[in-house]
Amino acid sequence: HHPGQEDISPSEEVTDTEDNEEEDLGVLDDQRSVILHLLSQLKLGMDLTRVVLPTFILEKRSLLEMYANFMAHPDMFLSITAGATAEDRIIRFVEYYLTAFHEGRKGAVAKKPYNPVLGETFHCSWEVPRDKVKPLVRSNQGPTRESGRGSNNSHQGEDSPEGSYRVRFVAEQVSHHPPVSGFYCECRERQMCVNAHVWTKSKFMGMSVGVSMVGEGVLCLLEHDEEYIFTLPCAYARSILTVPWVELGGKVSINCIKSGYSATVTFHTKPFYGGKVHRVTAEVKHNLTNTIVCKAQGEWNGTLEFTYSSGETKVIDTSKLPVIRKRLRPVERQGRTESR
Repeated sequence: HHPGQEDISPSEEVTDTEDNEEEDLGVLDDQRSVILHLLSQLKLGMDLTRVVLPTFILEKRSLLEMYANFMAHPDMFLSITAGATAEDRIIRFVEYYLTAFHEGRKGAVAKKPYNPVLGETFHCSWEVPRDKVKPLVRSNQGPTRESGRGSNNSHQGEDSPEGSYRVRFVAEQVSHHPPVSGFYCECRERQMCVNAHVWTKSKFMGMSVGVSMVGEGVLCLLEHDEEYIFTLPCAYARSILTVPWVELGGKVSINCIKSGYSATVTFHTKPFYGGKVHRVTAEVKHNLTNTIVCKAQGEWNGTLEFTYSSGETKVIDTSKLPVIRKRLRPVERQGRTESR
């Protein structure tokens, strides 16, 4: 622990007013020559970890803050633990996971977040109105119990405003070479938390830069004694000389050993000719019986369609999902090693 950072009180945090909008200009002519000069010194497949990039291709945020944007829909996150069965819960996790990427990419132009420095941290929280969280589904065990009341009352007062749940997030850069970030997110009243470590490896691929996010996360649902281990996709910055854009690619997995359910999510990169961009497909299966209980397809920054084994379908439009803004302390109250 750093001195003075032991206890960051959410009561000091205010709703973030900084917009993530980046200027959506393509690359300017004088910048293009800088990039060309940089590219002339790179070899295909080369690791870019130690390559210094010109700042105009950097966005205003640190990578640590970008990880916080995975939590832009904390209501969907909190709904996971309310699923009545293990099957409901993994499906809700997949719904949340598929919608977790679009908010981190504000603006169409790809920019690279700043590399965090070693020991840098980012702290924030969200207040989620209780009525926004999908309710517990009644199961056969008789009436549902209200989660987050009763025995938890002791710390409810200080930890959460009335009528809301509090979700708290911290990220830290834990290694410089290789660049590794760790982040942790919890909601005490819903007894759930996420722990993740991510090592970003970037390599030069001609007209694009590929970034693989090596590592994994674990979602713990303490109420159900379940752990879900998940991985992250690769990102590609395409057409870096004109109007750069980001696409995600690769297969990721979500796995709950205890319940025997797993999911595979595939981010499809655009085929060379024709084909859609930002496509994603997913399937959830029960490993023991090898049954597929849910399939999803669509675009991770557009609409997603879910089909369940019951034959029911559901569509989620990521552009219409309410975004809950994060809360953080004013910059003058932050420590020297915090991202902002």
